Amino acid sequence: MKQTIQVFVFLFLLTTISAYAQKGNPDAIVGTWLNGTKKGHIQLYKQGDKYFGKIAWLKEPNDPETGKPKLDTKNENAANHSRPILGMVNLTNFEYDGGNVWDEGKIYNPEDGKTYSCKLTLKDANTPHVRGFVRTSLIGKTQTWTRVK
Repeated sequence: MKQTIQVFVFLFLLTTISAYAQKGNPDAIVGTWLNGTKKGHIQLYKQGDKYFGKIAWLKEPNDPETGKPKLDTKNENAANHSRPILGMVNLTNFEYDGGNVWDEGKIYNPEDGKTYSCKLTLKDANTPHVRGFVRTSLIGKTQTWTRVK
């Protein structure tokens, strides 16, 4: 009987610890990140219970031909062609999925004008993997970002 109680207590503690460990810190993704191409900084922030990101810095903020700020000229929606890229919200509606994963979001790539489904996975405190994909995460591209200090 004593062994049964010990096993039950052990399993209860193991389950509790495991659930706590998977909970993680939902706001760990908040901060400013150098993207994988090293061409920009993305500021990730929380709004309500969702996470968003905006382009906070560009290595080359101005169009070399005009000398004016780069615009969203590759956007599929012509109404957005006059929208500046710097300051643009390009990550939207991410939900904390537990552990170190933020899912169900979208990422807009101003370099090709397309929006992709996206998943953020924090590998450590300073390194998220950002996976953009179409329909299924098996078909896509992953970038490794780094925290800007």
